[in-house]
Amino acid sequence: MAANQAGRTRRRLSTEERREQLLSVGARLFSESPYDDVWIEQVAEIAGVSRGLLYHYFPTKRDFFAAVVERESDRMLRMTAAVPGLPVREQLAAGLETFLEYVQAHAHGYRAFHRADAAGDQAVRRVYQRALAAQERQILTALAADPEFGPAFEERPEVRLAVRGWLAFTTAVCLEWLRGTELGREQVRELCARALLGVLTP
Repeated sequence: MAANQAGRTRRRLSTEERREQLLSVGARLFSESPYDDVWIEQVAEIAGVSRGLLYHYFPTKRDFFAAVVERESDRMLRMTAAVPGLPVREQLAAGLETFLEYVQAHAHGYRAFHRADAAGDQAVRRVYQRALAAQERQILTALAADPEFGPAFEERPEVRLAVRGWLAFTTAVCLEWLRGTELGREQVRELCARALLGVLTP
């Protein structure tokens, strides 16, 4: 009787809450298993919804995957957001540590995302371009706020190009790291930090 009453009074999720629930389930599954091993039916079952409802939110599995990646990219930006007053060198080390922890914990999803981007998947490519632009702005803003570099530093075209190139370098390093190297996370972090600072420091 009590169980039936609880079922009747359970609050229905809003559209946004349901979407967030589905993306959260997807983020976990894509981090644990290769892309091809994750099934929409599995996502729906864990979320307690019908497959049809999931397809109502996301027309294809690739659309769902792209939405999961976009959510995770936004979350990573918040996690590595600039801290006012903290020198760029310290922010870079902390941000890279957070990023590498995430990459290591979500290795399957990270590899699948970059494979799809390299293959020219348009849904993933759009997410990638937005995330790349946001990361670039975040780094340039942090540089402009640091007395070591200053606001004028942000406007120099070679600095923007260097930051964009560094983001591609960091992706390549992470993908190679996930394939298996002798370097630990701390060594990878130092390598990436030195690569950016070495280019930017006069």
